[in-house]
Amino acid sequence: MEKVINIVGFTGSLRRNSYNKAALNAAKELLPAGANLEIVDLSPIPFFNEDLESEGVPEVVVQLKRKLDEADAILISTPEYNYSIPPVLKNALDWASRGTELPLSGKPLAIMSASTGIFGGARVQYHLRQVCVVLNLLPLNKPEVFIMSAHTKFDPSGKLIDEYSRNAITKLLQALVDKTREMKECQERS
Repeated sequence: MEKVINIVGFTGSLRRNSYNKAALNAAKELLPAGANLEIVDLSPIPFFNEDLESEGVPEVVVQLKRKLDEADAILISTPEYNYSIPPVLKNALDWASRGTELPLSGKPLAIMSASTGIFGGARVQYHLRQVCVVLNLLPLNKPEVFIMSAHTKFDPSGKLIDEYSRNAITKLLQALVDKTREMKECQERS
């Protein structure tokens, strides 16, 4: 029997009714067999500050890094802010990149974005891929998931009702699980 693939997911949005949080919730429903998704809330993470770090890494950051370290793969669903990465997401990635424990290094990553605009967050995804280089995160190139005009794709309760987007997320999650299993098999053989 194959080992369960544990995925940690988070978003760059703090908005209560965020389309990207809703997309993560849809991903929980659409997971392939043999996978688990834990959605992590980034809102309690303080802004990175070397003074704060030198006083002792905050416990909430220690917990985040532990969850990331224990994860087999990462899923990020993020909005686009001014053609770039939202501060809350960049902040979490900055904290995760500090110290001797680098819990993101070498992990497969799936990215998706939801936006009320017509590009669906394409620019944030490409910018996030640049940040992945220094983090040694391994983002999937395909499939890409851009939920455009998100305000028309979710019902009032936040459920993703757009079949095209649901199918795209399903394919992305399957690709993430497949890539993670492939990497684990390679590690076991070496």
